[in-house]
Amino acid sequence: MTAPRPRNVFGEAPVDALITELLAAVGEDRNDDLIRKLVVTALDMDVADVGRLELKIASQTLAEMLNAYQVFSIDRGRSKVTVFGSARTPPEDPNFILASDFSRAMAERDWMVISGAGPGIMTAAIEGAGIENSFGVNIVLPFEQRAAEIIDGDSKLATFRYFFTRKLFFMKETDGFALFPGGFGTLDEAFELLTLVQTGKSFPAPIVLLDHPESNYWSGWASFVEESLAGNGMVSQADTDLYLHTHDPVEAVEYLCNFYRIYHSLRFVGSKLILRLRHPLGSEAIATLNAEYGDILAKGEIEVGSATDAERRDGDHVDLPRLVMAFNNRSFARLVGMIHRINELGVTDDLTAVTDQIHDLEPSSEDDA
Repeated sequence: MTAPRPRNVFGEAPVDALITELLAAVGEDRNDDLIRKLVVTALDMDVADVGRLELKIASQTLAEMLNAYQVFSIDRGRSKVTVFGSARTPPEDPNFILASDFSRAMAERDWMVISGAGPGIMTAAIEGAGIENSFGVNIVLPFEQRAAEIIDGDSKLATFRYFFTRKLFFMKETDGFALFPGGFGTLDEAFELLTLVQTGKSFPAPIVLLDHPESNYWSGWASFVEESLAGNGMVSQADTDLYLHTHDPVEAVEYLCNFYRIYHSLRFVGSKLILRLRHPLGSEAIATLNAEYGDILAKGEIEVGSATDAERRDGDHVDLPRLVMAFNNRSFARLVGMIHRINELGVTDDLTAVTDQIHDLEPSSEDDA
């Protein structure tokens, strides 16, 4: 059974004509087909007699998403790292200082930070990067209605009522993740992030776990994952390679930035997986990839390719070199490992931050193949 898809026709001629007239009245553009689906879905909810509470949730969700889209339209092209960690970490705590040092170093590489806009590690990230290099995604809680003073009122602050919409923007708007010690919320974010990357529901991204040298927070967590999860076959060994644990902010910065040293982004077009590269790979490097990662292919080999019709239609980084493959759509942790390997095999001194990223795992239609 496939997931339900939005309809673009309500099914009653007078209503469909009114929708067409409404769209024309606000100005036609190339996204009218998707706006039409949103309007039809809203009308379908009315016909289905969806309850008032459910309609409130749907309405609030769309309002929060719209606001966040507008907030993140600022500095859209710059690289960003999401920082997770405890709101209860005081300024004198070594992990607070570590988060501040890490965020400052990322800003020096021309990356921005995204934090939860609260106290503790979140404030440390903003202080380190500087408010001009910081986004906040605040959650309204019964005991905490406002964002931290350092970012409250800033144009780069989005506020949410629901955790699930907030999480969407933590994941969607970033290019990498840094996790510091925290409570239930941080662990929830850690496991959800790893689940999304492991299952291919989020794009491949570098994930780093940081704590101060005397801390056993992430080493204890990693032992649980290795012994209780991987040891009992509940995750694969490749899944435990999705993250790096370090006490060193310099190593964390290098790990995050190096993920985009050669690799740029990916896109599915029909049955093909397209990897866009910032710099081309030689034939020997591609042969090495085929030898080491042939197990993640459904058929054929990893090959040099060119921009597809779908990418040219969308103006989607058409000038970048590409690798094309028939991915098995299962081995996403191994795919992340292959990206790390691509960065090892490539030759470049270019360590500038990647710009104008497009992270999109939504398959294009077969007609675009």
